[in-house]
Amino acid sequence: MAEPVLISIVEDDPAIRKSLERLLKSVGFRVQAFAAAEDFLQSGDQPNTACIILDLKLPGLNGLELQRRLAAEPRYMPIIFVSAHDDTEVRNLALAMGAVAFLGKPFNEDDLLNAVHSVLK
Repeated sequence: MAEPVLISIVEDDPAIRKSLERLLKSVGFRVQAFAAAEDFLQSGDQPNTACIILDLKLPGLNGLELQRRLAAEPRYMPIIFVSAHDDTEVRNLALAMGAVAFLGKPFNEDDLLNAVHSVLK
């Protein structure tokens, strides 16, 4: 049997991070969750990550900065942004830089799961 797909979460709010982790595990994904972009980068899990769920406002390196760093890597990693700061200009920038979705908080769980499933097809 194949190992479940790994989804990485980078979210500084512990309650949201835990909620996302539970949701994704409940539908069969392997999940790794990080409180900061730097923690994700230092984990070495980038090659194994099928999709990243990324908050925009993070301590240290923010979501857009992490997106830029990952875009410079040879391997494409789909990014789904989740943010309480749903600014049209920032949303458009994130999408123009390759994000597959940008969900404003609070978001519908089905919308998030649909976005994740769409990138894994």
